[in-house]
Amino acid sequence: MIPFEYVRAGSLAHAVSLMADDPTAKFIAGGTNLIDLMKMDVERPTKLIDISRLALNKVEETPEGGLRIGALVRNSDLAYHPLVEARYPVLSSPIHAGASQQLRNMASTGGNLLERTRCAYFYDVTMPCNKREPGSDCGAIDGHNRMHAILGASDVCIATHPSDMCVALALLEAKVYVTGRNGERVIAFADFHRLPGDTPQRDTNLNPDEVIVAVELPPEGFATGDVPLIVEFGGTGVASG
Repeated sequence: MIPFEYVRAGSLAHAVSLMADDPTAKFIAGGTNLIDLMKMDVERPTKLIDISRLALNKVEETPEGGLRIGALVRNSDLAYHPLVEARYPVLSSPIHAGASQQLRNMASTGGNLLERTRCAYFYDVTMPCNKREPGSDCGAIDGHNRMHAILGASDVCIATHPSDMCVALALLEAKVYVTGRNGERVIAFADFHRLPGDTPQRDTNLNPDEVIVAVELPPEGFATGDVPLIVEFGGTGVASG
């Protein structure tokens, strides 16, 4: 692992300021994806900005009857939250089914959204990968490409997003609240992740200095009737009855 600087953000404004001063830095909360990528020499941040102590760990009802989920709410806490279980089983079920209990206890809501779209070639630094090194080629296209994208792929990348939780959030038409040096803005979940196009190194439409603050769910969940079947294609969710 390469040397890096570690800084703990004392506030949201402090975190944004630190990132604005060093675009090569990375935010870290649970670290369940980032630390693995650093160990494998895929990610090489010069600085880690720890946001795990910020007050972004609440699940609250909105005035409209929806739910606002703080970016630092742990996956386990979200899946077992009584309002989520009662109103949004389409969200709690895939969280329960994903990864291990230990990972769910560490992984955060915001971190789940920011998991890197990836494949085995992305992890293998001996192989070309346009996500790791733009313009280096894609080893997966002419290589072993089982489980790669069917829809939404491009000539330079066919990797998929690994998060089941994000498929549920797309189905629910959630909103993502982010903040940066230019203030707060809201991104429709369908617009949050990017298709690879010719810039596969960019997974999301976040600006470099922005941090996720919360995810908001609409009042309507899927608490009654059949829960839709979720099928994942290349980082996007398609629901069928």
